[in-house]
Amino acid sequence: MLLRTEQLTKRYGATTALDQLNLDVKAGEIVGILGPNGSGKSTALRLLLGFLRPTSGRAAINGHDCWHDSIHARRFVSYLPGELRLYENMTGTQLIDFLSDMRRHPLSARVHELANQFDIDITRPLAQMSSGMKRKIALMQVLLPETPLVILDEPTNTLDPSMRDQLLAQLAEARNRGQTVLFSSHVLTEVEQVCDRVAILRQGKLVHWQEMSKLRELRRVRVRLQEAVKAFATPVHVRELVQRERDLEFEYSGPLPELLRWLAELPIVDVKIEPMGLANIYQQYHRAI
Repeated sequence: MLLRTEQLTKRYGATTALDQLNLDVKAGEIVGILGPNGSGKSTALRLLLGFLRPTSGRAAINGHDCWHDSIHARRFVSYLPGELRLYENMTGTQLIDFLSDMRRHPLSARVHELANQFDIDITRPLAQMSSGMKRKIALMQVLLPETPLVILDEPTNTLDPSMRDQLLAQLAEARNRGQTVLFSSHVLTEVEQVCDRVAILRQGKLVHWQEMSKLRELRRVRVRLQEAVKAFATPVHVRELVQRERDLEFEYSGPLPELLRWLAELPIVDVKIEPMGLANIYQQYHRAI
C-alpha cells in the first residue's frame, strides 16, 4: 500500500479537526477527498506531508512514517498547497528549475510540452502573472517530477473551466503512468469525472467511501404512469422503489435492456433515466452542495 493512515487524529484544544481517519491508497489510482470547508480535508493532507504532528494515530507513505520519517516520506511526493506562496522575483522557468534542483531531479523534457498544453509563457516573471497563471506554474512543478504520489489541495481554485478540464486530463495521464493522485475538493463534478474512489468527510470524520465504478453502474429512474398500478413485479436490480400515485422513483443497477423490457410492460406516460451521481450520496451527509 503506497499510503496508509491508522486512526489519524488532530485536535486543537477542545476542537477536533480530524478524527480517527483510516485511509488506504494503492499505487495507480486517483482518490478524491470530498467535503465542504472545515470538514478536515486540508488537515488530513498536511498530516500526510509531515507539516502537522498528529495528536494520535499515524500515517505512512511507502512505509515511511509521515511525522517521524517525514523527509524520506516526502521524497515520494509532489504537493500543491491550497494557498500559493511563490518566489515572485523569479520567472516561471527559474522557479521550476530551482525546485527541480532542490529535489535533485533533472528538469523534465516535458516542461515545454506541458507549458504549451497549459497555454502559458513560463519565461514571464511571476510578479506579472495573474493568480490563475501562477497556479498553472505551480501545477507544472507538481506534475513534471512524476513522483509516485501527487497530493493536491483544492487544485482547481482560480482555474478557468478549460484549464480545469486540462488538469483533470493530466491527472488521468499520471494514473496511466502508474502514479497515485490524492486530491481534495468540494466540486462534485470534477471528482466524479476523474476519481477511482472518493472519501467523504464531515466534521473531521470519514463518513463514506465510494467506489466510482460501482456508482457509475447506478441509475436513478423516474416514471410517470397513465394510471396508478397497485401491484407489479420488479426486476431484481430495482431498489429503494417509492410510489406516489402515478409516479415511481427508484435506483437501478442492472443491464439496461432488462430495465427497458420491464418498463415497456407498464402504462408509461414519461420516463427519465439518469446516472446516479455523487450528489445523491453527498446530500445524505451534507445538505448543501
